[in-house]
Amino acid sequence: MDEKLIKKEPLGKGFCAYVTPHHTFGTDAVLLADFASARKKDTLVDLGTGCGIIPLLMLRDGNLKTAFGVDISPEAAALAERTSRELELQNFTVLNSDLKELKGKLEFGCHTLVTCNPPYKAPNGGLKNPDGVKATARHEVDCTLCDIIEVASKLLQTSGRLCMCHRPERLAELMDIMREYKLEPKRLRLVCQRKGEEPWLVLVEGKKCANTGLRIAPTLYIEENGDFSPEMIEIYGAYKEAYL
Repeated sequence: MDEKLIKKEPLGKGFCAYVTPHHTFGTDAVLLADFASARKKDTLVDLGTGCGIIPLLMLRDGNLKTAFGVDISPEAAALAERTSRELELQNFTVLNSDLKELKGKLEFGCHTLVTCNPPYKAPNGGLKNPDGVKATARHEVDCTLCDIIEVASKLLQTSGRLCMCHRPERLAELMDIMREYKLEPKRLRLVCQRKGEEPWLVLVEGKKCANTGLRIAPTLYIEENGDFSPEMIEIYGAYKEAYL
């Protein structure tokens, strides 16, 4: 990995994340970390962790008993591991692994929370980026939506939660697959850039072996009056303050 491409991204409260142009993070990851509402006792597995941003934001805020970040990319895993080592995070473990090959590497049926910010495009969903790393991040090249949800169900204990973000056009498919693997959709939130526009992101929580009953939270608006909305400012919180 070229050291010249590595950047240290401040997250606030003394936390940082090492990132590269290939393995960085966007608003959707920050929103998912907030939506998941991690607790101090949670045992997290973050599938496709990239630079580790989702576990890092949760740990920064004093949550999680343990955290595992899984990524198929050696470069991404190395970045997350480097951050964990520098911050001396004894409860954050990074696994460089295909998520379909976690048997024997992670214990199944015992975790309380799984998160995933997955590739948004189906295998046949438009032209693939010629850059292999970007193609993996954007298209279901190395794993499908079904693969992700099946593995999440195996990792979770009864009543454990899967929290994901995705594009609204794939919401019906996402919820169908969740139910197929006994992850009942329990909470949903749409994200719009501003009022009057269609949502560009959907946040979904499924609970393993739960009863039916879906709660739809108020829509989250990113902008208001040409600036971040008050809720977005609150969600960015310490991350935004790190740049002040």
